[in-house]
Amino acid sequence: MENLCNVLHGMRPLLLMIMGQMILAGMNIVFKLATSDGMNFSVLIFYRSLFASVFMIPLAFFIERGKRPKLTKMVLFQAFLCGILGGSIGQNMYLQSLVYTSATFVSAMFNLIPAMTFIVAIILRLEKLGWHSAAGKAKVFGTIISISGAMLLSLYKGPEIHMGSTNINLLSSPKHKGESKPLIGAVLAIVGCTCYALLLIVQAKAAKRYPCPYSFTALLNVMAAVQCFVVAVVVERDWNQWKLGWNIRLVAAAYTGIFCSGVLFTILAWVVRMKGPVYASIFNPLMLVMVAITGYLFLGEKLVLGTILGSVVIVCGLYVVLWGKDKEIKKVSQLVPDEEEIDIKSSSRKGSSHGGSSKREGKEEEQQEEQEENKRDSQVGSEILGGIYIYH
Repeated sequence: MENLCNVLHGMRPLLLMIMGQMILAGMNIVFKLATSDGMNFSVLIFYRSLFASVFMIPLAFFIERGKRPKLTKMVLFQAFLCGILGGSIGQNMYLQSLVYTSATFVSAMFNLIPAMTFIVAIILRLEKLGWHSAAGKAKVFGTIISISGAMLLSLYKGPEIHMGSTNINLLSSPKHKGESKPLIGAVLAIVGCTCYALLLIVQAKAAKRYPCPYSFTALLNVMAAVQCFVVAVVVERDWNQWKLGWNIRLVAAAYTGIFCSGVLFTILAWVVRMKGPVYASIFNPLMLVMVAITGYLFLGEKLVLGTILGSVVIVCGLYVVLWGKDKEIKKVSQLVPDEEEIDIKSSSRKGSSHGGSSKREGKEEEQQEEQEENKRDSQVGSEILGGIYIYH
C-alpha cells in the first residue's frame, strides 16, 4: 500500500497535466455549444472574464499576500494590453474561427502558438535566431513544419474517416448554425495565435517587473472584463442576450472562467514549478486528441483525412520547436552557475586576493550579470514557447 502511495505521489504531475488537458478539451466543447446556441461572442467573453476575476482575486490575495511589489503604471498598462490581446481580440478571433470550422480544427490550429510566438519574438528582436546551433535550427524547422501542417489542415480535406457512431449529436438543432468557411476560419485562427503570441511576450515582460503570477492574472482578467463589457454593450443592445439562465450559456461562462482561467492556471503553475515549462507543454496535443474524439462522437463533426494529417504535422512541428527550446535552456543553464555558487566564488576571491585588479573583477561581474540575464530571458522564453496559453 505504501509503494502504491509513493507511485501515485510521483505521478501527480502527470495526472494533473492530463486533468488540465481534459479541462481545455471541455472548454472547446462548451464554447462550440454556446456559440451554436446563438450567444454573442463579446457577452460570452465578458462573462468568462468576470467569473475568472471573481475566482482569481481571492486566490491571489491569500497566496501572494505580503509578496506583491508596488503596482506601477507600466504594470497596469501591460495588464491592459494583455486584456486586449487575450480577451477583446484574441478570444473573439478564436470564437469566430470556431463558428466557421469545428472544435477539432481550432484545437489543431492553436497548437501553432509556440511557433507564432517564436516568429513574433524574432521580428521584435526579443530572441536570436541562432541558426548555427542545433537548437536554433530545430526551432526554425519546427516552425516551418507547423505552418505547413496548418496549410494542409486548411486546404486539404480528403476522404472521411468512419469510427462508429453514438447517435448523439448535441448540435442537431442549433439556433445559430454557422456556415462552414475553413479558409476564413484558418486566417482568423492564425490572427488569434498571433494575438496570443504577443500576449505571452507581454506577460513575460510583465513577470520581470511584477513577479506575482496569480495577482497579475487576476488583474489581467479584470482588465479583460472591463474591456469586453464596453465592447459587448456597443455590439449587443438586446439585453435578453445578456441573461444567463440554467442553460449552456451559464455553463460555458462559468466553466471557462473558473476552471480554464482559475483551476487550470493553478495546475500549470504547480507543474511548471516542479517539472518545468517544457514538461507541461508536451501534453498540449493530448487536448487535440480528446477534442477530436469528443467532437466526432457527440457534436456530429466529420473526421476527414486532411484534419488528421494536418494535426499530426502541426504536433510534430510543435515538438521540434519545444525540443530546440529545451536544448537551449539546458545549454544556458550549464553555462551559468547558480546564484549560491556565484556568491561563494566571489567571496573566496575577495578573501584570497585583496590587491587583484578591480577592472578585471568588474568585467567578470558584468559577464556574470549578462549570463544571468540571458538565463532569465531563456527561461521566460521557455514559458512562452512551452505553450502555456491558458487564456485561449
